[in-house]
Amino acid sequence: MHLHILGICGTFMGGLAALAREAGHRVTGCDANVYPPMSEQLRALGIELVEGYGGDQLTLAPDLFVVGNVVSRGNALMEAILDAGARYTSGPQWLAEHVLHGRHVMAVAGTHGKTTTTAMLAWILEAAGQQPGFLVGGVPCNFGVSARLGRLHAARPGGQSAPFVIEADEYDTAFFDKRSKFVHYRPRTAVLNNLEFDHADIFADVAAIETQFHHLVRTVPASGRLVVNAREASLAHVLERGCWSDVARFGVRGDVPGFRARGEPHAFDVLKSGVQVGRVEWSLLGEHNQLNALAAIAAAEHAGVAPTEAARALARFENVKRRMELRGEAAGVKVYDDFAHHPSAMRTTIDGLRRKLGALGDGPRILAVFEPRSNTMKLGAMKAQLPWALEEADLSFCHSGGLGWDAREALAPLGERAAVCDSIDALVRRVVKAARPGDHVLCMSNGGFGDVHAKLLTALAG
Repeated sequence: MHLHILGICGTFMGGLAALAREAGHRVTGCDANVYPPMSEQLRALGIELVEGYGGDQLTLAPDLFVVGNVVSRGNALMEAILDAGARYTSGPQWLAEHVLHGRHVMAVAGTHGKTTTTAMLAWILEAAGQQPGFLVGGVPCNFGVSARLGRLHAARPGGQSAPFVIEADEYDTAFFDKRSKFVHYRPRTAVLNNLEFDHADIFADVAAIETQFHHLVRTVPASGRLVVNAREASLAHVLERGCWSDVARFGVRGDVPGFRARGEPHAFDVLKSGVQVGRVEWSLLGEHNQLNALAAIAAAEHAGVAPTEAARALARFENVKRRMELRGEAAGVKVYDDFAHHPSAMRTTIDGLRRKLGALGDGPRILAVFEPRSNTMKLGAMKAQLPWALEEADLSFCHSGGLGWDAREALAPLGERAAVCDSIDALVRRVVKAARPGDHVLCMSNGGFGDVHAKLLTALAG
């Protein structure tokens, strides 16, 4: 089958393209903007990319157009597809029908930490010899690719294929299917990592997101497992609306049954209902990654991996590209890249680095460089949370290009500790002027950020 994928350079659609290619299909695709790491992965797979959405792509005559949710009515190619009556479907629908059916699907949902937790879970299963399939919204360094089919045939007659681990997004499926992506996946194991307000372009409030999470809960069978963050009141609200599966909680406190950590985020014991069942020692930072680890361990247990074995595997976990990824060092200044874009994620990312470096004002300085790029941030729905998100940084630098709200006003509570620049070049100049040896520059965006990391390193070295 020849698939032509619209919006192929998004992390989800790019991973889907890799799976389709591995399954033996001919794959082509198009997108308006191309940036690493997905563009590099697609080229390595030999997938032909077309720049833009010209209607002339109809002449490629694929068997099926697979439409990403970046595409809306008015898109030239989509209008041509509709006029021609050509066959089309959404990415999640294609995945459900051609990849996930018949597998033990393990879906990881949540406002934050989906990518990292999905990668952790896939790695635990890999270390246990299960050869899982996976689709991650990033590139796990342990695997080097964002998606693979995994073992499709069991070693013994009558056995099942390996589990399939998938990052389960609550964002809508396509312009013609406004359900959340994750309702297509029909998981047997579902991780509910956390739930906060996000995606202000499609959700009116957090209650609307809770409804979508409950739709996911409704699809998990009675023999399945829900792995739920015990610290999230919003997730408790979701379960109060109905729950038909076993529930394993993580992040519990005291004598409450479930999984909890004892120790620092970089070295901690894993306790299940008060009994130590494993220990994790690794290079990852922050309490958020400690909680991600507990979620992955609890989910892996449902696939037959003992917590002790899962904890051992995490000692060799190498995280995901663009998650506190050190891009280089110049003039004694280290430059990091991170995918954080929601205020809560920004805060936990900065806090993780701060805990490693020492207290604000005592340890090395953190210079936070960010762009409010997500639809929610562009709308200004969370601008009031930015000073809170950035308070553990010594200095903050905001790229305000394309915003419809006043970033300087939003960051005013930080006083001289915050600066706003209207262009990437101006931002680079401002950061380089402020930086000094020993500083840690943390760049945060869910996009390419104008290749600011390389520009910073070049300017610092010059």
